Order: sequence, then C-alpha cells, then structure tokens
Amino acid sequence: MITFLRILTGLVLLGLVVLAAILFMPVRTTPALAALPEDYTPPEGSGEYAMRLADCSACHTAEGGVPFAGGRKIESPLGTIYSTNITPDEDTGIGSYSLDEFRAALYDGIRQDGAHLYPAMPYANYRKMSEADVRALYAFFMDEVEPVSNAGPETALPFPFNQRWGIRTWKWAALSEPGELSSTGDAAYDRGAYLVEAPGHCGACHTPRNLVMGEAGYTAMDGDFLMGGEIDGWTAPPLRGPDSAIRNWSAEDLKLYLASGRNNHAGVNGEMQLVVRDSLQYFTNEDLDAVVAYLRALGDPAAGDNAPPVDPPRTADRLDPSAGGTQAVLTAAEPGMALGPRLYLDNCNACHFVDGRGADQVFPELDGNPLVTAPSATGLIDTILNGAEVPSTTVRPYSLRMPDFGHRLSDEEVAELATFLRSAWSNSADAVTTADVTARRETAEERAAAE
Repeated sequence: MITFLRILTGLVLLGLVVLAAILFMPVRTTPALAALPEDYTPPEGSGEYAMRLADCSACHTAEGGVPFAGGRKIESPLGTIYSTNITPDEDTGIGSYSLDEFRAALYDGIRQDGAHLYPAMPYANYRKMSEADVRALYAFFMDEVEPVSNAGPETALPFPFNQRWGIRTWKWAALSEPGELSSTGDAAYDRGAYLVEAPGHCGACHTPRNLVMGEAGYTAMDGDFLMGGEIDGWTAPPLRGPDSAIRNWSAEDLKLYLASGRNNHAGVNGEMQLVVRDSLQYFTNEDLDAVVAYLRALGDPAAGDNAPPVDPPRTADRLDPSAGGTQAVLTAAEPGMALGPRLYLDNCNACHFVDGRGADQVFPELDGNPLVTAPSATGLIDTILNGAEVPSTTVRPYSLRMPDFGHRLSDEEVAELATFLRSAWSNSADAVTTADVTARRETAEERAAAE
C-alpha cells in the first residue's frame, strides 16, 4: 500500500512538473534557416510571388472582404476558427511585428504576444520555407500592403480547445523538423518538392491525419504523405498511390488543371477552387512544370513505380452492360426507369452526357471522377445541392458555373441521384442515404443563418 501511494504521489508530482513546464517554460522559436547578408533586400516582385506560393489570400480574406484583413471562417474538427488580419495595421494587424516575430508565426505558430496559433495556420508546412521567401513575405506585407483596421470576430472554441497552452504539447508530438524537404538532386523535382511540401502546404489537405490530428507525413519520404485527407467533410483526393486520379493524367493535363482549375477530366471544387483562383494560376511556367514533375515522380510507394501511366483510353467494355456498366439504361428513357438514372437524364445529361464523359475543359467527367467516388460523399452532395464554379484564370478567362439543384430536388431525390452517380459506368462507391443529404443541407442552412 505504501509503495502504491509513493508511485501515485510520484506520478502526480511528475504531472505537475510537466504542466508547469508547458505553462511557464519560455518557448524557443526557430531561427532563420539560412544566413543572409545584413543589407539583404528581396528582389522586386518576389514578395507578392511568395505570397501567391503560400496562398495567403485564400484564408486571410473574408468572402467579399478587404484582402488580407482576415475574418474568413475556417471549419475545423475543433470548431470554427476565424482568420486574422495580416495587413500592417499596428493595432489589429501585424504592423508591429519584427522580422523574428513574423518568422516565429510562420515557423512555430507563435503570435507576437506569445500565444500559440491554432494549426489552421499551416505552420507545420511553412516551417520548411526558405529564409529568402520569409524575408520576401515580410517585406511584402509591411511595405506593399495597405494597413486595414479590422479586429474581426474572435475565435471562441469550446473547452478544452480554447486553452491555447495545450497546443504547445500538440506541437511537440505533431511537428516535423524545420526545413526538412525531400530531395533527389534533380533540379525540377527538388523545386517541386519545395513548392508542394513548404509554401504550397498541399499536405495540409491531401494528407491523412494521425491520432493526434497532425499530418501523417510531411515529405515524399513519408509513405502517408499526400495519400488523401478530409476538409470540412469533403474528401481531398490522394495525389499518389493506386487510388490517385492524377496517375491517369498526362503531364499536360495536370499542368492545365493546376493553372486553370480544369482539364479534359475534371474541374476544381471546394477549397481547391480558391487555391487555383488565388495561388496556382500565378505560378510561373517553370514552377508549374516543377510541381508536375514532383507529383508524377511520387508514383505508388507500395508498388515502387516512379511514373504514373499516361491517360489510358477508356475501353468500350467499361460501358458494356454485361460488364456491369449502365450505358444501356441511359440510352433508353422509359417510364419504368429507376429514379436515379431518370434524375440523371432530367438534370445532368445535357452537360455530362449519357456516357458520363462530359465535354473537355467545360463539363467534367463523372465516370472515374474522384469527387464522385470519394470515400465521403459530402462533396458530391454539396455540389448537387449548391452548385459549383470553376474560377476565371489567365489561362482560361471564362468562369464556369454549375447550377444548384437543392431547390428542385428533395433530399431523397439527391440521395438517389448521388447513389446512381457513384455506381454508374466504371464507378463503384457506397450508396448515399437520405439522412446524409439532410445532414449536409441542414449544416449549410445553419452556417448561412449564423453568417
């Protein structure tokens, strides 16, 4: 009994020591990853370009708001987080931040007042950014952005997530080493690795989360890196491995998708629409080529191949009814037709056609579309209910808008249509229930009411 009490007392004391360390031990911030001359001045235009690489605008600009003035809602598993004002306003923005304090926010998620930033800010990825890009970003925000006085709404998460000191423990378990990047020695691959793994923070969405909600990998050397994730219920598709749709795209297809949000197979949706609109379309041709080279070289870590197949043609037997396809059903609109395919013919066929192939760079393919066949049907349901838009870009100036069908289809009808899409042609994904649709519709309505 005495021994047990001693052990218990020891554990309590150890816990108190750890808690005291978390609360009171000074935080050590990450220094610059490279030494630059005292009089170093970022090249002209490099600051704005670094901002595009890091996609700062998408998160720090509210819908219809002033650029970089914050206030955008970010839905996380912990609750709603509001982005902050990063204009150089000294009272509500970052105007009083020193270079070291700015770097600490990027690398370590430490606010000027010492508070820990929620990892909605992708400092887990930004901590790999070069010192030259950090300096360029700092100069851009301090010298080229107009200050805006906007305190914005406060993030107020429920207990215990409102205890920011706990994030320090999370960082010990979840963050990787600063500056750690994958490399092969090939210039194009290494530049692509930097863009994807560091400022582009692609892994923040496209990598699964581990038990502590950190990214399961941060570089191509980690087997789970870019193997697919989830954001606000939407599936962020895998960018490597046998289930990656881009393995079946040519290099030209992939580059066009990054630059314009569309190609002969797919159109951007969800958060990726913002990434193309605010970031990727501004990449130089050389950087787009580097990202393509990197993504295509990832290959399948299980199989060990380093080059995905190039756009294999669909064969007729994939649409042959005897092979399980539904082409014959769609070519004959009969009174006794099942509800799912009938809804497709009534609402979708004019653009996506009976074979689900759509029209190149205009109407995305539905056969084999990763949004349609994703493990979670949330993105598909949301798109049917609320529509979608491919943004206007320099490469493809016309924005393309898919109408919403939530006003004309009941929850049961949306479920039947989505289930049909997920099982038609060569698709094979789980059915969608009416409850799934109702939940998504209610979530959208609740957010609209809150806003």
